[in-house]
Amino acid sequence: QVQLVESGGGSVQAGGSLRLSCAASGYIFMFSCMGWFREAPGKEREGVAIVYTGGGIDDADTNYADSVKDRFTISQGNAKNTVYLQMNSLKPEDTAMYYCAASPRGNCLRFDAESIYTTWGQGTQVTVSS
Repeated sequence: QVQLVESGGGSVQAGGSLRLSCAASGYIFMFSCMGWFREAPGKEREGVAIVYTGGGIDDADTNYADSVKDRFTISQGNAKNTVYLQMNSLKPEDTAMYYCAASPRGNCLRFDAESIYTTWGQGTQVTVSS
C-alpha cells in the first residue's frame, strides 16, 4: 500500500516562498503522475501542478494551473519517491490546504479528471497574509 506524506506548509507574507514536499512510500512505480491540488475554504479543490513520473526525471512533462504558472515549480527527487512544489511570489489567494496525489493512469497530466488520482496525502496548510 502506498502512502503519501506532505510537509513544508506554513504561514508566510505575500511575496514570500515555501517549498512543499511529498514523500511516497510503498510501490511508487505503479504511478504515472504525481501532483499537487489545493482546497481553499468555501471553494472546490483544484489542481495546481502535475508531473509525469513514468519516465525520466530531468525532462519530465509538467502541467500547471494558469494561476500559478511562472510562480510555482513542481519537481521530483532523484529516487522518484519525493515530489516537491516550490512556491514563489505567494499571494493571499494561494491560501489553502495543499494535497499531494498520485495517479496510476495514463493521460494523467490533466486537471479535469481528478478521479484518476487514487492515492492522496493528508494535506499541509499554506497561509499567505497580505
